[in-house]
Amino acid sequence: MGSQKARDEALEKLTDKIKIKPHIFEKFSTPVYTFLRLILSQVFRSIFPANFTGLNNVPKKGPVIFASNHLSHVDPIFMIAGSRRKLHFLAKHEHFERFVTRFVVSSTGQIKTVREEGGRGALSTASGVLDSGRCMGIFPEGTRSRNSEPPFLGKGKTGIARLAASYPEVLIIPVVCEGTRNFMQPKKHKFPRFWRSVTIHFGKAITWKEWIYHEKGGNLNDKEIEKLANQDIEKQKEVLSELYRRFTDQFMMTLKHMGAA
Repeated sequence: MGSQKARDEALEKLTDKIKIKPHIFEKFSTPVYTFLRLILSQVFRSIFPANFTGLNNVPKKGPVIFASNHLSHVDPIFMIAGSRRKLHFLAKHEHFERFVTRFVVSSTGQIKTVREEGGRGALSTASGVLDSGRCMGIFPEGTRSRNSEPPFLGKGKTGIARLAASYPEVLIIPVVCEGTRNFMQPKKHKFPRFWRSVTIHFGKAITWKEWIYHEKGGNLNDKEIEKLANQDIEKQKEVLSELYRRFTDQFMMTLKHMGAA
């Protein structure tokens, strides 16, 4: 096994080659969201029957990726209230075209997805959020569960792994939303069912840097990572694709073990 310095240098070299180009925000100001989060979060936690576990796993500062299962429209709200961090989520470009929807999504920490060819817009936007030192909330499945009965947890998309690989030292916290579907089920409940209990679990954080070297993760050493960084782009993509899929599948299994139905 190489020295820590060799490991760090090898990973830095690879990261420089594969990092997602972050979107540069001309203006990143969310005063309404900041106000509502500070004022209403405490009220929200006091009124709604919600339980939050694993709060000791949530750091008080620094960029963090919060990655959760997705059962309901209200998942982001409970994640923000529980984490007590200023999370940002991606929203479709169309949601910002009308005043009402623009106000709603902006007030809940959602930001407009930058449009780019090849589906790179979401990752570029998320990368820009992390690059600015902020917290990103994501749903690895890519959308809410469409299943009408368990299991609701679907297969994760590898965007979470690509984002993690671009920021190898940023904490990735697994989050499980439990009960939010019964609280407000999409296309069925027009209003929240306030008497339904909700539990949000915040798991132990992991980083890409930890995972890539771990024998049960990427299982690579510094020489193998340096070799990967120097490979031609096609071979590099092939190896990275396998690593991204493995990371994503393992992360989704973590959510399942934490209680995601």
